Order: sequence, then C-alpha cells, then structure tokens
Amino acid sequence: MKRFIPFVTSDPVVAVIRLQGAIANSGRGLDNPGLAPVIEKAFSRGKPAAVALEINCPGGSPVQSSLIASRIRRLADEKKIPVFAFVEDVAASGGYWLACAADEIFVDACSITGSIGVISSGFGAHEAIANYGIERRVHTSGKSKSMLDPFKKQDPADVTKLKGWLEDLHATFIAYVQSRRGLKLADNPDLFTGEVFIGQRGIDAGLVDGIGHLVPTMKQRFGDNVRFRRYDQKRPLLARFGAQIVGNTVAGIDERAAFARYGL
Repeated sequence: MKRFIPFVTSDPVVAVIRLQGAIANSGRGLDNPGLAPVIEKAFSRGKPAAVALEINCPGGSPVQSSLIASRIRRLADEKKIPVFAFVEDVAASGGYWLACAADEIFVDACSITGSIGVISSGFGAHEAIANYGIERRVHTSGKSKSMLDPFKKQDPADVTKLKGWLEDLHATFIAYVQSRRGLKLADNPDLFTGEVFIGQRGIDAGLVDGIGHLVPTMKQRFGDNVRFRRYDQKRPLLARFGAQIVGNTVAGIDERAAFARYGL
C-alpha cells in the first residue's frame, strides 16, 4: 500500500526477463514474436529502476538475436532505464549477442561467454540414397535455386557462396559487439574467432564487466529493499501440460545439441 500514500517513496523495482534456451525462428525457442510482449511489459509496467536479463542461452538465429537485442535497446533508450545482464551457464554466440544489449554484463565464475562467430551445419545424404537405388529429381528455374541440396553431391561453388554469407554475418556480429562494448574490449587475437571464455577470462577479454549474481548485485546498486518483478516467455498451452508433439521433440533435441557444444 506504500505506493498509494502521498509523499512516501516506493521501493525500487527491477524487472527481470528470463532468456532461457536456444534462439530459433520456429516459434519453439527464444524468438522476437514470443518475447516482444514480455520485453514491452517489463519496460512499461510502472517505472522500473532497471531491467535485468537472466540469460542461459547457447545461441541460435542471428536475425532473431538481432531483433530481440534491438527491441531491448530501443526501449532502454526511450525510457532511460539501465539494463543489466546476468549470465548463468552460458551466453555464447547469439546468447552473447543478447547479453550485449545490456549496459553491464555479469557472470558466474564458471559461466561461458563469447563464441563470436557464425556456423552452418548439415548432412550430405547423396551416397546413402544412391545405395538404396533412389533417384533424386529436382527441377528449378534459376541456377542457384537448388544450391546446398543435401541430397546431391556438394558443389564447391555453393560452398564458396555459403562461406561468403557466413563472413558477412560474422562481420555484422563483430561490429555489433564493438559498438556495444567499445573500449572495454581487450586487444585479444582470439576475441572474434569463435573462442569461448570462462568466468574471469571473459572479464579479462572485456566481454563482461564482472562476476556477480542478480539479487546481491541489484541490492548493492538499488538498496536492500529492492523488489523483483519477473517476466517469462509463455510456453504453448500443450507444452505446459507436458504434451509431446514431434515439433517440440525435434526442437528439444536441437536445443540440447546447442548446449552440448559447450559441455552442458
């Protein structure tokens, strides 16, 4: 009731947004459409003293990473609200992209950050289907429409094009990190190679600002009476009741594979 009493100052509130899982464009992971209402509400409900990002993310779609981070920055700048990121197990690749939306980034002594690079992976199945006597039939209009088809032999020209795309995305990622971290970044030759950094090494590289956990760090900044208001991306109704569908199973496998890249 304190906030309704004239001339009495309310306790400061920190809005906490949890960013858990891989970043995907499938509607089953972290994505801009699903997070948009969560982020908007966190910045707009009342007047929070700060917004905290609770991150446990191994990466994913570069476009969704960019859209989510841009939304956070736009609202932070419009409403003049500071943003803090707190990394749990990992904020790597696209997860680190999200962390860079914060004004300050904190990690646990064992947290993994970095992996500033771009990856594309897949399988080649042309020999397997040939062994079964299966003929691949593809008809296109446009010489590049069937490039990187996993059911035909890999074309060196296609690989060259793909590497060009990846290099463009990598350059965009690097430019974003440099724009957000600026002079904090160390002169480290491994910084943009896709290398990962654990705990203090991330601080030494300038990727993060310090070791700290959400509650004690926010109490140190805003006082012991600070309150926390949490905002989470809502899961689909069926998922909340434990229903298993093929799409969610596949997405779960992909997400586990993404975390497994960092030994998690």
